[in-house]
Amino acid sequence: MEQLPKIGLALGSGGARGFAHLGVIKVLIEENIPVSYIAGSSMGALIGCLFAAGTDLEQWQKIVSRFKRKYYLDFTVPKMGLIKGNRIRDFIGIFTHWKNIEELDIPLAVVAANLHSGKKVVFTEGLIADAVRASISIPGIFTPPIIDGQLLVDGGVVDRVPVSVAREMGADFVIAVDVSHIKEDSEIHSIYDVIMQSLDILQMELVDHREIASDIMLKPRVEQFNSRAFTNIEEIISIGESETRKQIDKIKIEIEQWKGKQRDEA
Repeated sequence: MEQLPKIGLALGSGGARGFAHLGVIKVLIEENIPVSYIAGSSMGALIGCLFAAGTDLEQWQKIVSRFKRKYYLDFTVPKMGLIKGNRIRDFIGIFTHWKNIEELDIPLAVVAANLHSGKKVVFTEGLIADAVRASISIPGIFTPPIIDGQLLVDGGVVDRVPVSVAREMGADFVIAVDVSHIKEDSEIHSIYDVIMQSLDILQMELVDHREIASDIMLKPRVEQFNSRAFTNIEEIISIGESETRKQIDKIKIEIEQWKGKQRDEA
């Protein structure tokens, strides 16, 4: 029987632009590209956990198209963040049936950053809602949670597109998705805009290395959308689909080449 590569999906951070990940996953499913592992940072972790939990993505697309920020924002008196994050944690918990990561249909790794040590923290077990809540904790916006004595913030701070994490999980072939591109002359109106643009700038050079490390890097062009605005979700998803369809032949060719190498080595 011909050996198939274990395919890892590395989903990057990017706020609302991360809904493009849904479009990517939709096309991979339609094209029968099996995903063995998922590694996600921030919004990539959120979309990744829904996919790994077996959530009906079409149904979820309908839900998020009606998404309103008031459903998940619980503002607090600023100390370490503007938003408590309890609502988004509950939202994640409900859609993942309050499962632990180790119970998922597809192995998942959720990336966060330890604010004290500056080191990457990778969750491969424990409550999904807690891990993802930590991974989406944009510094200055969400109050950082404490898990196992660690003060945690957004995974995108240390690893925007976690290709190496997917490799460490056992992936032979990694499809990476980067949705955080710098839009020059973008309008900066709020503290959120300042923080998100700053994170994107800090990560630019690192993502170049992630592209080299991955087998395929998909870059849906969603920079024209505000990373905090949940008003163009269907269009963002559509761009994720379109970018994946453009690259699907290349993905299949690369997979066939991987199989060929395995046959030659056998």
